[in-house]
Amino acid sequence: MTGPERDPHATDDPTGPAAPTDQPAEEPVAGQPRRSGLRNPEAAVRGLGAGTLALEALVLLLAIQPVRVVGGDLSGAAIGVVVALAVAAVVLAGMMRRAWAWNAGTVLQGLLILGGLLHWSLFGLGIIFALVWAYALHVRRVILG
Repeated sequence: MTGPERDPHATDDPTGPAAPTDQPAEEPVAGQPRRSGLRNPEAAVRGLGAGTLALEALVLLLAIQPVRVVGGDLSGAAIGVVVALAVAAVVLAGMMRRAWAWNAGTVLQGLLILGGLLHWSLFGLGIIFALVWAYALHVRRVILG
């Protein structure tokens, strides 16, 4: 080519590209829910809840041995409670399509805090994951309304 390089997909519009407008994007209309900008907000929120519960299950299972070695006497009952809570978290992570799973996840956080009666480290993990779960519930409320 002897002339300037041309984009083969360019149009021959003599006015040039459209000028950006100073007006904001769509304003929410009164009475209609605010759009989050996500293609599928329900799936995004479900993924957040499932990811939170899966991470909780992983941390609970990985915490058994260090707590036994460093933390002292983690009884068989406490280990059983940790494993049961981890299994419950995995099951709930797979059932996040159901509305009651969010309430069950909240109950799970309370049970983990009550596990602190068996060992103090379970109380600490319960507080940490209760805060994470509270944030997930907050995000769910903001996105879904």
